[in-house]
Amino acid sequence: MDIEQNIKYWLQSAAHDLEAAETLYQNGKYDWCLFLGHLVIEKTIKAFYLRDNKDSPPKIHNILRLAEQTALPLSDEQKQLLMKINDFNIEARYPDQKFSFYKLCTIEFAEEYFTKIKGMHSWLLSQIKP
Repeated sequence: MDIEQNIKYWLQSAAHDLEAAETLYQNGKYDWCLFLGHLVIEKTIKAFYLRDNKDSPPKIHNILRLAEQTALPLSDEQKQLLMKINDFNIEARYPDQKFSFYKLCTIEFAEEYFTKIKGMHSWLLSQIKP
């Protein structure tokens, strides 16, 4: 795959995950919705990494660290949000933190952060257009 095809792959994969996250949200699986939300942002930022570095993105999940290796013009508020979304990857993945994350993921919490994730995703997509 060339760079453009690879970028398209990451963006399509992120869009697919966003649809799945929406289904999880609608079915009350808020912890997994937010976990997938992290993947949506991660995959989208990896498309930027490819665009800006002309190389495969590193196999890391820290979305702030990935974003800092791109030309994305992130505000401090956006950086804070990426740090928070990073937590969803860790807390949903590891059993010792999973139950407390599950309890944290009320409908209100999920609604707030899933809305922010979708907003961040939309903003990212607006930045990748030539």
